[in-house]
Amino acid sequence: MTVRQLGPWIVGAALIALPFVYREPYHLHLVILILIWSFAYTSWSMMGRFGLVSLGHGGFMGVGAYVTALLWNHLGVSPWLGIPVAMFAAAMLAIVVGYPCFRFRIRGHYFVLVTLALSGIVLQVITATRDYTGGSLGYTPERARGSHLLALQFDDKLTWYLIALGVWAAGLAIWQWTDRSMDRYALEAISEDEDAAAAVGVNVTWEKLKITVISALMTSLAGALYCQYQMFISPDTVSGISVSLQMVFAVIVGGLYVSLGPTIGAIITILLAEILRIGFGTGAVGWDNLVYGVLLVVFIIFLPEGILGSILEKLKPQAKRWQDKG
Repeated sequence: MTVRQLGPWIVGAALIALPFVYREPYHLHLVILILIWSFAYTSWSMMGRFGLVSLGHGGFMGVGAYVTALLWNHLGVSPWLGIPVAMFAAAMLAIVVGYPCFRFRIRGHYFVLVTLALSGIVLQVITATRDYTGGSLGYTPERARGSHLLALQFDDKLTWYLIALGVWAAGLAIWQWTDRSMDRYALEAISEDEDAAAAVGVNVTWEKLKITVISALMTSLAGALYCQYQMFISPDTVSGISVSLQMVFAVIVGGLYVSLGPTIGAIITILLAEILRIGFGTGAVGWDNLVYGVLLVVFIIFLPEGILGSILEKLKPQAKRWQDKG
């Protein structure tokens, strides 16, 4: 095997070994958050890289988090069953919103506005049903004593790290599967010219709806896992336009067309939020969204390929020169 082929296996082994070698709780906590949010950002990039810019993913994440928690608290349904139900609800929501848009060719800015409305509606529903969801005050799943497998609650960071790592790896695998499948070429053709793609036999509505549902399923799973790990959720942290914009920012900054781009974006967003929290405390509430907005404009203008995408673009000529010498 070549070094390039061995690289992912070496990195994977190192990541699995990390919590057994280094057990500092706060740093492991940050890594877990980065992995969960990386998965959420990867789910957004599944659509974004094909020109389907959605601002509704905060809604999908909110559905995943709140449906799982509400089923556990009010009906005693284990998260092992609640999470699939939440994912199904998010998929149905994606179909209800996506199918009419794709069927009647609502695209571009109009599609963005429809998904923006979706995020706002989910946020308003969560806030309005405060008797059940806690509204703007937030919501806490009922805690079991100690680690509890049925409740998907664990006291130790090690278990959550391994869960988050597995989900993050699965997200990368789905991204790579899409990138290497025939669906990629169909979606790229659609993003270039829908009419031309339809003329050569591409089922435009089906292809767009399929990638939207996959993205919604992944995002809702991320929301459910975030809820179970943090054991506290609020409309501002898992739903609404701010969460959707955070996803857009992270993916564009990291690299929209690179599988690890969302992970780079997650590292930046999580560390930025922690720096503001530690440095300024409650006085910096909302500052992260302001910083996201400013940096998003800067990156779109000066570094549209994102950090990782730009680095890889610069390395391509060098790699080609090495191949020519060889």
